[in-house]
Amino acid sequence: MILGLDNQTKFVEMSGGRCLKDIIIFDGAFGTYYTGLYGREEYPESANIRHPERVQGIHREYIASGANAIKTNTFAANPATISDFELLRETVKSGYHIAMAAASESVRVFADIGPIVSEDAAADYLTVAKIFLDEGASCFLFETLSEISALEPTIQYIKENIPNATIITSFAVTQDGYTRSGEYYQTLFRKADAMGAGYVGLNCICGPAHMLNLISKTDTEQYAVIAMPNAGYPSVINGRTVYVVNPAYFSPKLYDIYCCGVQAIGGCCGTTPRHIKESVERIRTDDGNREKTVHQATERAVAQTSFSSKSGYPIIAVEIGAPVDTDIGFVLEAAHTIKRAGADFITIPDSPLAKTRANSMMIAAKIQREADIAVIPHVCCRDRNQIAIKGDLIAGSIEGVRHILAITGDPISQTDRDFAKNVFGFNSYQLIHFIHELNAEVFAQAPYHICAALNTGSANFTAELNRAKEKRLNGADCFFTQPLFSEQNIENYRLAKKTLDCPVMAGIMPLAGYRNALFLNNEVPGIDIPEEIITKLADKTGEASKQVCLSYSRSIIDRVAEDCDGYYIMTPLKKIDFSEELIRYINEKIR
Repeated sequence: MILGLDNQTKFVEMSGGRCLKDIIIFDGAFGTYYTGLYGREEYPESANIRHPERVQGIHREYIASGANAIKTNTFAANPATISDFELLRETVKSGYHIAMAAASESVRVFADIGPIVSEDAAADYLTVAKIFLDEGASCFLFETLSEISALEPTIQYIKENIPNATIITSFAVTQDGYTRSGEYYQTLFRKADAMGAGYVGLNCICGPAHMLNLISKTDTEQYAVIAMPNAGYPSVINGRTVYVVNPAYFSPKLYDIYCCGVQAIGGCCGTTPRHIKESVERIRTDDGNREKTVHQATERAVAQTSFSSKSGYPIIAVEIGAPVDTDIGFVLEAAHTIKRAGADFITIPDSPLAKTRANSMMIAAKIQREADIAVIPHVCCRDRNQIAIKGDLIAGSIEGVRHILAITGDPISQTDRDFAKNVFGFNSYQLIHFIHELNAEVFAQAPYHICAALNTGSANFTAELNRAKEKRLNGADCFFTQPLFSEQNIENYRLAKKTLDCPVMAGIMPLAGYRNALFLNNEVPGIDIPEEIITKLADKTGEASKQVCLSYSRSIIDRVAEDCDGYYIMTPLKKIDFSEELIRYINEKIR
């Protein structure tokens, strides 16, 4: 069902196409067009107060070009950019009335509200919307969005006060359909529709060709869709971002988008009145000469991955570190040993402590090929942006990797920051959500099973559990805990098991000896080793030390054995024999 359409914009099927008057024709860019005319000495929004004649002149140019809807010059006018409320109100108020003065009865004015990035985004959106409502606005365009959750209170407020208000939510996505925060556009359409937005769509970032590809995959019978592509992709010339002005290329692409059955079209960054004029002329010329092309979006069935154990027994996953050089011998030998001992998975950390190791995804793929055992590479956010992470995931999928452990990653130490910089384009929550979205589209036939980390040694475990719940909502379907050492660790694990509706793997890290125990207890946050164990190890070496370490690990395994989903054994200091013995113990005593 198409929501939020009034008589002016109602979709009408024609014998050979649609009438142009039956869709909303938006204007093009305001900010880039304004700066092209008048320079960059001021923000375009400030012209509402300082140069209202310039703003009105641009509105009238677009209307003369064929637009039947114009956006107020208020894209960046919000509390996050204009802290002085009186100045903000005057900027928004002036922008609305300038647009209303330029518009005729046949031209609609949309209150334009761009993305707000602040801790109080929900309140800030509402603040701007209320100013517009006080001035009489009934049409709203929320554009260039990367997510929508913060908008829900504002959409509901508008609908409560003006039930027939026209509300458009438009998202900025890359050519593959994802926002900078990792949200997939089809998912955002569903969320916006559920909130009550009358229109959903895309603007900015994408050029017309890539936007056409995305719109063609959208069910325009289900949604009222808006499309406002950029003029193309920008170039940087003499330090300035410049869009190539090519309406002759833009207009046929916008016509193709129109033929997909969209309800509103227009232009974004780099477009000018010429782009709108030539697009309108192209549609008028060709309208009725070709049938409407609606590409029905098909729901891809996402296969449900399972982390359930074999025959109901607890799973065993063993961590092996990737090599620090090109010598892969130890890792492969260890993998074969772990498999023979009876483990189900091998996990590979992603350069822990921000110290360079071989790529975890590549090492995982090699282990899976040569040792014939399932793998779980860790994927962290520290060293990669969205592009790099997606590339690694695609490569892993091609190699048959089906599980990953998504983590934020350890920050680079202060001493190393002279030659290496943290990236952190994501945090673990966003990474989990990003992979979850990719599962629905890119990996639909063979989705990733997404594991996440849980710190049972957190000083505030209530907060840690709340974070785990958020990860779960974002798409995590299994948790791996940090190593269990203390009584409190064990109690926190049990609480997690009761709280989270998914498997929770108990972290087991056998101590390597006395010095190792001292180091972990004193220098690693969240590790609390009982003093009695450290005392027992003080005078032990060799086999005696090993047996104390293994005995303590076995006791932890036994303590959590009841209803335990599985064990995550972290191999200490390349001591594969320690992990091997614990695997055999679990298989003999627990399974």
